[in-house]
Amino acid sequence: MLVLRTPDERFAALADYPFAPHYLTITDADGTDLRIHYIDEGPRDAPPVLLMHGEPSWSYLYRKFVPALVAKGHRVIAPDLIGFGKSDKPAARTDYSYERHVAWMRDWLTALDLRHITLFCQDWGGLIGLRLVAAFPDRFARLVVANTGLPTGTGFSEGFNAWLAFSQNVPQFPAGGIVKGGVVRDLTPAEIAAYDAPFPDERYKEGARQFPTLVPITPEHASVAENKAAWAVLETFDKPVLTAFSDSDAITRGGEKAFIDRVPGASGQPHVIIRQAGHFLQEDKPEELCALIDSFISAEPESDS
Repeated sequence: MLVLRTPDERFAALADYPFAPHYLTITDADGTDLRIHYIDEGPRDAPPVLLMHGEPSWSYLYRKFVPALVAKGHRVIAPDLIGFGKSDKPAARTDYSYERHVAWMRDWLTALDLRHITLFCQDWGGLIGLRLVAAFPDRFARLVVANTGLPTGTGFSEGFNAWLAFSQNVPQFPAGGIVKGGVVRDLTPAEIAAYDAPFPDERYKEGARQFPTLVPITPEHASVAENKAAWAVLETFDKPVLTAFSDSDAITRGGEKAFIDRVPGASGQPHVIIRQAGHFLQEDKPEELCALIDSFISAEPESDS
């Protein structure tokens, strides 16, 4: 496959993103090498907090999480999915599939040999991250699930349907504008520019364009069977699971119920609704979410042993 790589100078002057880049190269099943970028900050011997982003954002979404959680003694890892951020970007939409995304991040996770993981996932960070949990439940100590789901072909919200139509028909895909539209507060011009930075032109946006079409919302979609199998594992997952959905996201509102009802580890946990927060709740309430993650880890320290 043809692979594009965003020039480094696109990231030279980002606001509040001082993190050293880390890269790992994985090999696709077709033999193509793909470079995955990730943030890795904090003590290497501490159990990792894995922050997984969705569409069309990247690890910049977690720029306020990293220093806050490192200050509490955590190792914090935030990858850029293939097609996003500083990671490589296959040039053809047909290069992207749900199963390929899972395989790419599975290879990254196992290459780093991450264990005792606290996962925070939102949007496609959940669709992919929860598949990693199902594949490697022993690697995960606890989950914080926010504004995401694991669809199995049974439809989705009107909000998602509107997003799907917009994403496939807008002439120029406005990544920064999309993030702005999913946030309650006002993003600054510099923040909007940072979300546009990975995409010098439309050629780099094929993954972002393709993602909405990959969500398995009908029985005919690919990955329905794989997500059903993942739910079968999650329905036996008894380590702590906390939901933290926001109150102002038309796409995922009410999605916490499936996790609370079906995942054993969610029983009795102090689930929260994050107030005055949109789809990208990391932008609206970073301090609240970091405190939530830290206290959730502190409440169950024995899970890391």
